Amino acid sequence: MAVQQAMALGRARDERLRAVAWAMLGLVLLVLSAGAGSLISGAIADEEAFLAARPCVETEASASRGTEDCLRTIRATVLSAQNAKSGPKAVDVFQVRLRTPVPAPADQPFNLDSNGDLAYLVEPGEEVEVTTWRDVQVSVRQDGVSETLPGLPDESTMYVGLTLVMVWTAAWAFIAAFGSARRARCHTKGRPVTPRVGFGRPKAVAGAVVVVPLAVSFLSLTLWDAWAAAAMAVAISALVAVPTTYAALRWDRDE
Repeated sequence: MAVQQAMALGRARDERLRAVAWAMLGLVLLVLSAGAGSLISGAIADEEAFLAARPCVETEASASRGTEDCLRTIRATVLSAQNAKSGPKAVDVFQVRLRTPVPAPADQPFNLDSNGDLAYLVEPGEEVEVTTWRDVQVSVRQDGVSETLPGLPDESTMYVGLTLVMVWTAAWAFIAAFGSARRARCHTKGRPVTPRVGFGRPKAVAGAVVVVPLAVSFLSLTLWDAWAAAAMAVAISALVAVPTTYAALRWDRDE
């Protein structure tokens, strides 16, 4: 009897440690989600400003170079144009450099699609038109052929998706902490450890249903798609979490 009690107390101690670990993980995820969430408003503002941008007038472009919210067109001569590798994955690109002096950000090399039309048209010594917005290179144009460059302000949907994923993961971490704490109490009091809410097929299906809007928000192309997915995630999470939590609190009572 004493041996069984000692073993039960040891299992209770292990479950308490797991509960603390899960709770700490949940807190870390909440902090990270708050950091990602704090970037959403700024990303939305940048995206809205970019979408509302209009071509610069000459006086506006010369008065506030590099900080204007209008689209500035820079005509410059190509210094070099060659195939290159870009990024940690060494992606094939067609890298172009402009002959100085040119205003920022056109003074930085930019990468075109290695199989795009401009890759077969642009050559050193020719003139191209580079459109910029603030410190972002937007597009390149030559002889009526244009190509949009990567890196435009469209990160708001990504931040929404990251925030939702981390919040949802934190919720599951706290649920796991609750389960470990409950099992520790059961071991301490000598009660049988029986699951009050099973992690069987119903929960697996519910989790899969919630994962869908999270994935949509992360991969969506427009901000409205992301917020619609966020609303879906909140609604479905509430439908799953509220009854489950109520049932766990009601059933998990001392006999």
